[in-house]
Amino acid sequence: MVWALGPNPTTNQTHTTSNKQAVDNLETANGMAEEAEPRRLRGHKATATCCIASRDRPGLIATSGEDGCICWFDLRCKDVQLVIEVGIEPITSLCFKSGNEDVVYVSSGKEVKSFDLHMVTSWKPLESYNYNKGEINQIACNSKSSFLACADDSADVKIIDIRQHCLYKTLRAGHSNICSSVQFIPWRPWEVITGGLDSKLVMWDFSKGRPNKIVDFGLPDMNNNNGGQCYNPAFVHAIAVPDVDMLDRTDEICVVARGDGAIDVINIESELNTGRPKNSTKARKGSKSISKDNTRAAENENLDQNGGKRLHLDYSLGGHTAAASCVAFSLFGERGKYVISGGNDKSVKVWDCSRFPYAGQTTGINNNLVRMNINLGRKVNWLCTSPNNSENLVVCDTSRVVKVYSVS
Repeated sequence: MVWALGPNPTTNQTHTTSNKQAVDNLETANGMAEEAEPRRLRGHKATATCCIASRDRPGLIATSGEDGCICWFDLRCKDVQLVIEVGIEPITSLCFKSGNEDVVYVSSGKEVKSFDLHMVTSWKPLESYNYNKGEINQIACNSKSSFLACADDSADVKIIDIRQHCLYKTLRAGHSNICSSVQFIPWRPWEVITGGLDSKLVMWDFSKGRPNKIVDFGLPDMNNNNGGQCYNPAFVHAIAVPDVDMLDRTDEICVVARGDGAIDVINIESELNTGRPKNSTKARKGSKSISKDNTRAAENENLDQNGGKRLHLDYSLGGHTAAASCVAFSLFGERGKYVISGGNDKSVKVWDCSRFPYAGQTTGINNNLVRMNINLGRKVNWLCTSPNNSENLVVCDTSRVVKVYSVS
């Protein structure tokens, strides 16, 4: 099959060179950028909604759309390699099966289906799950390929046992509005973290079906009273959690894309370990002092009422001026070095994690947290990164054409 990854001597490589040159010309010294000319991936007949990139086979990209299709691209080839017609409803989320990227999970409406890429003759789903009562917004597979989490409009999260092919647990009463996002916490095998349009971030023990911690971004925050941010509520639109092999660079954090445009970086372990005493300020092991050069970042780093450590990245630090819609860690180069966010301000921000105040540096930290700013012509629906040295940032905006950029 053409879509199978392998050497392709007919590949036209000129787009790689031109795209890299365009991105290399970006002015990044102050976090500013010109509009880069991306590579365009065509295959969808309606708006592209989601994208994922293979970690085992760099260059393999899967995208979904409102046309109910999944398009498979090999970045060494010019055209779409494979199209799976899942159904007539828009596809809202995709994820690979951990440890076996030949299997992909797809959410559409209230249903989750799985497909095996080797079964190219029929494209009948391997499995189909119909446990959710509301439209599913995001799905995620845990690192051991044993559970699938599905966040939906009913504010519930269904945990599916994908080995026994049955519903394992329903997580409810954590959110009072749409549950928009979900991720497993890799270093805590029985825990997931969810975000919702109630402005809450909930950390769950899904084996017990109850929350361990609830962070409410809707509460007044006196330390980050930036009234000019934007008037949207601090809804949680997306969350990202680093892989275990990224923790040396990122710490045990969760990154949150908020409806008011801010990107919040929360130390999960600090949040879970904080006690009730309001004045508890015991430092987490491995935390570092903040350089005087990072005055603005220091003002945006704060302890919540229970002592949990957080970093608030807003427009004053070069962040988004409208709702942030998606966020991801970089898989290229030093994995986890960058956090990449997209927003309704038609821009993509590349944040340098190594410059975050708690990232292990005691000197040389400054205000330049935004490594790159890519200006787009449309609002961003979703983005992902790939392990490639170039063509490593894939962006789905509100058009049917997927864009690919290079971040170096």
